[in-house]
Amino acid sequence: MDTPTEAAQSSQPNAPLYQRLDLTAAYPYPKAWYARRLLWSLVEILFVKHTPARLPGWRRFWLRRFGAVIPDSANIRPRVSIKHPWIFEMGEHSAIAEDTEIYNLGPVTIGEHSVISQGSYVCAGTHDYTDRALPLVRPSITIGRGVWICAHAFIGPGVTVADNAIVGARAVVTRDVPEAKIVAGNPAKVVRDRPPPKGMDQASPDDSSGPAGAPTNPHGAGA
Repeated sequence: MDTPTEAAQSSQPNAPLYQRLDLTAAYPYPKAWYARRLLWSLVEILFVKHTPARLPGWRRFWLRRFGAVIPDSANIRPRVSIKHPWIFEMGEHSAIAEDTEIYNLGPVTIGEHSVISQGSYVCAGTHDYTDRALPLVRPSITIGRGVWICAHAFIGPGVTVADNAIVGARAVVTRDVPEAKIVAGNPAKVVRDRPPPKGMDQASPDDSSGPAGAPTNPHGAGA
């Protein structure tokens, strides 16, 4: 164990700082966003996050009022948080389960027939650590068609999860996920191919359901 003197010497109080938070921009978003964000935060708390499960249409209504692109067949469960609805889009028959956070500082797009299971975190925002001012960076996230993001997974900034992929429970995804692959772990790595589901050979070539067959109601769907 270091003595107090050794610990003080190792801290190097006069060493140069790699980051200077006093240089970080206080207002990094477009000016028009701030009033919109305040209004949305109030509406989300009062009318969206804690509404009964049987009212998905009510949640879609309010999200659409703030610019989200969400079809009638998509389902957003209670206690889902979406930071900026006006840069958020879901496809037909896609679903987001309880306690998921869509931290979309940058645009987030979810393809049709995809499901994000409970407790997942989709993080479309980071900071440029190569700049001392740590400027905000808002890269987009794209989740393809027929994708299953299992419970409590983390999807990092700039990631694309290609069609028909599966992200395992509690996986940490920091790089793109190839099509029809299953990834797991921290950091997430490909563990196997996703096999075509039973009955796929009977499906029509233009079957928009894709091999995922993601449920419209994902309650309890976390792997």
